[in-house]
Order: sequence, then structure tokens, then C-alpha cells
Amino acid sequence: MIQLKRIYDPAEPSDGLRILVDRLWPRGVTKERAQLDHWMKAVAPSSELRKWFHQQHVAFAQFKAAYEKELLEDNEKQTCIAKLAEWSHSQTVTLLYSAKDQQNNHAIIVLNAVLSQIQ
Repeated sequence: MIQLKRIYDPAEPSDGLRILVDRLWPRGVTKERAQLDHWMKAVAPSSELRKWFHQQHVAFAQFKAAYEKELLEDNEKQTCIAKLAEWSHSQTVTLLYSAKDQQNNHAIIVLNAVLSQIQ
């Protein structure tokens, strides 16, 4: 099983393997509070893509298309997606992100990429 959760929400035993999928460390969160098992920076959008999305205020659909392309073309990101899929076969995996928008963020795109590998 694989799921999403904001890193600002309290850690729970049901989270299973807790993996931060942000490139930058979330503001105001200590390492103790985060209770991470892994910080998978490599799967996050590139700095250029992240800045383009946040600074240019592009539509989420445009960002999503660009990030999905990046996920497909980057070998390191593909390795991360495969590892997340592998882990999710044997345990609960919780992808952690810091974005305020819970409907339109990169973690949802990562989740969908992993789910497409599982099926």
C-alpha cells in the first residue's frame, strides 16, 4: 500500500515506511519530528522545474505534464519510482510532502507514477 501525507501532520504507526519526496527540507520540521525512514530528494522535481512552477505561477496541468516527462526521462527518478513500488508490495509506504495544496502537488504525481508501475 502507498499513500500521501503532509509532513506537518503527526507521524503514526500506520504510516509504515515514511519517505520525504521533497527536494528541500520542510520549514519548521525537525528531523526528530519528521521520523523519516528515507529522504528521496532525487524523485522530486528538478530545481528548474520547481522554480518555474512556483515563480511563474503556471497552471498545475502544465507543471504535471513537464514533471511526468522529467520522471520518464531521468534514470535516477525512474530508479526511485521502482524502489517505491517494490517497497509498497511488502509494507505501507507513506510519501511525505510539504506543499500546502493537497490537491495539486508533485507528491500526487509521484504516487500516480508508482501506482502505474504496480499495476
